[in-house]
Amino acid sequence: MTAKLSLRGVRKRFGAHDVCKGIDLDIAEGEMVCLIGASGSGKSTLLRCMNLLEPIDDGTIWLDGQDISEPGLDPQPVRQKIGIVFQSYNLFPHMTAAENVMLAPRRVRGLSRDDLRPKVTQLFTRFGLGDRMAHYPDQLSGGQQQRVAIIRALAMEPQIMLFDEITSALDPELVGEVLDVLRDLRGQGMTMVLATHEMGFARELADKVCFLDAGRILEEGPPDALFGAPREARTKAFLSRVL
Repeated sequence: MTAKLSLRGVRKRFGAHDVCKGIDLDIAEGEMVCLIGASGSGKSTLLRCMNLLEPIDDGTIWLDGQDISEPGLDPQPVRQKIGIVFQSYNLFPHMTAAENVMLAPRRVRGLSRDDLRPKVTQLFTRFGLGDRMAHYPDQLSGGQQQRVAIIRALAMEPQIMLFDEITSALDPELVGEVLDVLRDLRGQGMTMVLATHEMGFARELADKVCFLDAGRILEEGPPDALFGAPREARTKAFLSRVL
């Protein structure tokens, strides 16, 4: 299967600290890949490298066969194709939910509010927020704000979505409504990479799970194999703590 996104020998360091140590990873079209591992293992940095929020120090990243990690390449077109959602919602408090969602398409793609309204309304309705478009962030629950953040990324019509621990800041009873959004996207065939602590979700829906340890993918495979019969001692130790 041809990879939609492919990483080869990707390295990222901050000062003397190597955060990603030569990572190889292939993500196929329509695939959901879950990155698991302890805090500090490199999951978030790896996601930020994938859409060029962090320039890599070595290696290559390919999107549809094009080298997107080439020095001097304009990252903006890449970020339109590879959306990212973080655990903090980063919504502008002085804008309504709809205005937050429309901001990037208006600025980056030059679309008007009238151009965007049908698509944005459809997205809000699809994710159960059709009656919240005119609400400000402080009028929304944490789960609703996170769904708005996901809608904001989808409004750019990306080909790939990256999610960085998007449920970790939520109260437990709100986690399910955000995971339902990911289930919906999975059903629609969106290519996704998630850094997550939600092991049950990863086991249920991921096509592939990668265990990161100290900046390396130590083990990867289908969820049943990785959760049911991990090969590496470090993977076994991690899973014994979290499952």
